[in-house]
Amino acid sequence: MQNYLVGLNEEQRTAVEHMDGPLMIVAGAGSGKTKVLTTRIAHLMYNGVDAFNILALTFTNKAAAEMKERVERALGNTEARNLYIGTFHSVFARILRGEANRLGYPNNFTIYDTDDAKSVIKGIVNEMNLDDKHYKAAYVYNRISAAKNSLIDPAMYKLDTTIQQEDARGNRPQMGDIYEAYARRCFRNGAMDFDDLLFKMYILLTHHPEALAKYQGRFQYILIDEYQDTNLAQYAIIKMLGARHENICVVGDDAQSIYSFRGATVQNILQFQDDYEDVKIVKLEQNYRSTQTILNVANNVIGNNKNQIKKSLWTSNDEGDKIMLVRTMTDNDEGRFVADSIKEQQMRNHYANRDFAILYRTNAQSRSFEESLRRMNIPYKLVGGTSFYQRKEVKDYLAYMRVVVNTQDEENIKRIINYPTRGIGKTTIERILVRANELNTTFWEVISNHEIDGIRSTQIDNFVMMIRSFQAMLEKHTAYDVAYAVGKHTGLVQELYNDKTVEGLARYENVQELLNSIKEFTETPDEEGELRDKNLGSYLQQITLLTDADQNNDENADVVKLMTIHAAKGLEFTCVFAVGLEENLFPSAMSLYDRENLEEERRLFYVVITRAKAKLWVTYANSRYRFGTLVQNEPSRFIEEIPAAHLDKTFTGTSNKAPTSPGGFGSMMNQTFDKMPSLKKLADKLAQPAPPVHTPSPDFVPDDAMAMEPGMQVEHQKFGMGKILTVEGGVQNRIAGIDFGTGHGVKKIMLNFAKLRIVK
Repeated sequence: MQNYLVGLNEEQRTAVEHMDGPLMIVAGAGSGKTKVLTTRIAHLMYNGVDAFNILALTFTNKAAAEMKERVERALGNTEARNLYIGTFHSVFARILRGEANRLGYPNNFTIYDTDDAKSVIKGIVNEMNLDDKHYKAAYVYNRISAAKNSLIDPAMYKLDTTIQQEDARGNRPQMGDIYEAYARRCFRNGAMDFDDLLFKMYILLTHHPEALAKYQGRFQYILIDEYQDTNLAQYAIIKMLGARHENICVVGDDAQSIYSFRGATVQNILQFQDDYEDVKIVKLEQNYRSTQTILNVANNVIGNNKNQIKKSLWTSNDEGDKIMLVRTMTDNDEGRFVADSIKEQQMRNHYANRDFAILYRTNAQSRSFEESLRRMNIPYKLVGGTSFYQRKEVKDYLAYMRVVVNTQDEENIKRIINYPTRGIGKTTIERILVRANELNTTFWEVISNHEIDGIRSTQIDNFVMMIRSFQAMLEKHTAYDVAYAVGKHTGLVQELYNDKTVEGLARYENVQELLNSIKEFTETPDEEGELRDKNLGSYLQQITLLTDADQNNDENADVVKLMTIHAAKGLEFTCVFAVGLEENLFPSAMSLYDRENLEEERRLFYVVITRAKAKLWVTYANSRYRFGTLVQNEPSRFIEEIPAAHLDKTFTGTSNKAPTSPGGFGSMMNQTFDKMPSLKKLADKLAQPAPPVHTPSPDFVPDDAMAMEPGMQVEHQKFGMGKILTVEGGVQNRIAGIDFGTGHGVKKIMLNFAKLRIVK
C-alpha cells in the first residue's frame, strides 16, 4: 500500500482508487472530503497521469492552495505545481488570457471587480438620462450577473418575454438596453467582470470548436469540489470540457446546497447520475467531527427533504450530550442567555472563547448577542460581516439622531446632509466648512443662520427645517417616536426599502432591527423612579457605551465567533448556538410557500447542526420586535423535526412555577436548572422571600430633588425607607444611589422623576 493511502476508510479508498469514468462522491459533513479529493489527485499522478492533464476546480483560493500543498506532501515532489488547480474564475481567467484574441479581447484584458462594474453601470444610467433611484447600480449589476450565470446575453435578455415582464413590473423597462450598453462598454474597454470569466469561457467553447477540442484533449481528468454549489454556466462548461474522456469526478453534498441566491442549483448534483450512464457513486457517511447524537438529529432533520440523495451519517465518536432546546421570552433574553451559557461552560469545562460560535439566519440578528457579549466582557468577532453598529446603514441612521440631539456634531452633519441625495454637493459642503472656519463658528450655524449670506439654497433650508422639526419632538416624545419620524421623513428607510437586491434587503433588515432595539428600550418596564430615561439622548448614550468597546481584530485571537449560517459552511466548532429558530425567521417568511425554497432552508438548518462537534444549543424567542411592533413567535417547524429522545427538555424554560413535590423548589433547581445560569438566577430569585410591601406614611409629601444630599434618610413610595449614599449630576439629571436595605438593596434613582420624602 502506498503511504498516501494510509488512514483512509473503505469508502474513502474506493473513491481514491477509482481511475476512469464518471465518479460522484457524496461527501457528508465532516467526512474528510478534502482528504479524499487531494489523495485522489495524488493517486492519479502516481499511476502515470501527467499533472498537466488534471484540472481541479474549487470555490476558494485557500482550498486550491491547500490541495496543491497536500498533493506535494503525499508524492514527495514538486510535480503538483503543474496541476491546473484553482477557483473556477482563476483557472478560466488563465485560459482566457491565452485565448483572448479568439474573442476579440487583448491578452492583458482588465478584470473589473464589483465596484468597477457598478461604476461603469452608474455612468451608463446617467448617460441614458434614467432615474438612478429606479436603476440603482447595485440592482442593475446583480440583474446582469444573474443573466450571465444563466447564459443569457443582452440579445436573449431583450427577447425573453418573462424577463421583460419582470422588469416592467419593477418599473425598469430599459434594463435590457443597459445590459447591452454595459456589454459594449466592457468590450470597448478591453475588460471582463467576474461573471464574464464564466460567460466568456462558455462562449469560447461553444463558438470556437478548435478551442473546445484543445482543452478537451488537455484535461483528461477533471475534479470539482463543492459541486452542489455550481451554477448553470459552471455546469455547462464542465459538461463540455469532460465530454471526450468523461473522467469527471464531482465531490459534494446535496444536503449542504444553500447558495441558490447566488445562482447555485442543487439539481446539478441531483441529476449527475442521469448525465452519465456508467457513473460510480461513493457515499462518505462516516463523520469524524461530531457526536452521534448531533448526527442523529442532522439525519432526522434532513430526512424530511424529498429532493435528496439518501445517506446516513454515523461516527465512532462518543454518543454525546443531548441537544439543548431553549425558549426565551424576548430576543434580548436570548442574547443574555447565550452570553451567560458561554461563561458557565467556560467555568465548567474550561472551554476557550474560540470554542464557541453563535450562528444566525440574518446579519441583523447579531445585535442582541453583540450587546450581551460586550456587557459580559466576552471578546468576540463577527466573521464575514461588520459589527451591527458599524454597518453603514446603521451609522447613517444613528448620525441623523446624533445631529438631532447635538447640532454641533459636524462630522455627522457632513455624513447626512446629502443622504439620501437632496442636491447638496461636495463643493457646497466645502464652502460651508471654509465659511465656518472664517467666522470661527460651527457648520450648523452657517447653514441655519439666515444672516450669513452667500451659501443659501432651498435644499439646505429644507434640511435645517427638517432637523429642527425633529428637535421639537425631543422633550415630549420617546426615543422611538423621534427615531421613527427621522426614518420616515428623511426618506432613509424608503431609500433602503426600494433596493430589492440581497444586499439591499439585508440593509433594510438592519435599520428595522435598529428601530426594534429603540422600541424595546422605550417599552421595557422599569420600577417607578428607577434610572431609565426613555428620551433619545439617553438611548444614544447607551449605544455609545456599547460601540466604544474595543474589538480584537487578530485572526488568531481567542474570541467567540458570530456569523450567518451561510458564512459558517465548511467550519466547525466545539460548541454551537443555533439561534432564532422561529417561523418567518428560520425558515424565512419568503420560503414558506415553496417546496424548493423550504428545502433549502432545511438544508441550512442541517448545515448549522453539523458545525457542532460536542455541544449544540437551539434557541428561540417567544417575542421579538419587528418593524417596531412586538410580535409573538411560533417555534420553527424544524424544531418539531428533532426527535424528542435527542432533546434535553429541561432547557425549554416553559414554566417558572415551583413544583409541589416533596423534593421542594431547591431540589428541583439543583436537578433541572443547575446548568443554566439565566434560569438558575430566576430560580434563586423565586426561591427568595418576596420584598416587603411598603405602605407610604400618611404625611408623605415629596421633597425638592435639589435638597437631597448624601447621608440623608429618605422614604420612597414603593421601596420604603433608605439612606442616600451618593448624589451625582447637574440640575437636570441628579442621580442618587440609595440603599433601601433588605429586599431592595441599592438602587439608582433619577431624583427629578422620583418621589422621595426626606425623613427628619
